[in-house]
Amino acid sequence: MKMIAIDMDGTLLDSCERVTNENAKAIRWAQEKGIEVVIATGRTFYTAANLLKKAKVKVPIICLNGADIRDHDGKQLASETIDYESFIKIEKACTKHGVHFEVCTNHCIYSISKEQSLNARITSAKSTHLHFHEADVIEKFYAHVSSGYVKLINSFHQLLEQNIEIYKVLAFSCENEKLLNIKDELAHEETLHVTSSGRNNLEINHANAQKGAALEKFAAEKGVAMKDVLAIGDHFNDLSMLKKAGKSVAMGNAEEEVKKICDFITKTNNEHGVAFAIEKMLKE
Repeated sequence: MKMIAIDMDGTLLDSCERVTNENAKAIRWAQEKGIEVVIATGRTFYTAANLLKKAKVKVPIICLNGADIRDHDGKQLASETIDYESFIKIEKACTKHGVHFEVCTNHCIYSISKEQSLNARITSAKSTHLHFHEADVIEKFYAHVSSGYVKLINSFHQLLEQNIEIYKVLAFSCENEKLLNIKDELAHEETLHVTSSGRNNLEINHANAQKGAALEKFAAEKGVAMKDVLAIGDHFNDLSMLKKAGKSVAMGNAEEEVKKICDFITKTNNEHGVAFAIEKMLKE
């Protein structure tokens, strides 16, 4: 293998949103062996880069499922945006089904409801974090608002008027039926791709902003064939890259559909499953 692509949430990160020392050490070991390591995440560059910096891991990052690709130093290499006509269709579908959504842009994340944004984060953290502390989630959210990383807006049409680039729409709901209804309504929109990174969300990107397509583009620019790429993931937004990679690894905590299409199942994200997979690959 000449390249390793790694998802973040549920994969590289444990349930406390940390890159463990074991995982960080394995990544650095792979880099020392001359293997290109790239992160492929649904997260924005801001949150992904901060978590990696804490672990002293310096790698290129495919952000927002491929809508924003950055090099080792954070310089943008490529982007895929949602056009305004498609965005209006997304907004109508979410509004019709009473689902809160946020918009990830080249500036920040926009929301029209502070209360719903906070509740969405609390619900998400409660369902995925092993050691959930509501106070920590609240503190982090208000820090993001204070810093301008999350901004409140009266109407999303202000984004259209300001010519802001839209990278991803993230919809939240505990009612799975509502999310499925939105997904069905947008299924025939050729310019859009709808996936999810958790049981309570939908991630809506431009059709070309998928981890698989972004990874393929990134690998080609590095002169690496996809047969020489190892991909590691756990959820539905990882499927496109897992299918394209020469070798695919599912986390022990991965969705069953993900496990079925992978070549190997590693340990869970709370058992340093990324490190286990990398070490196994390097020893082979």
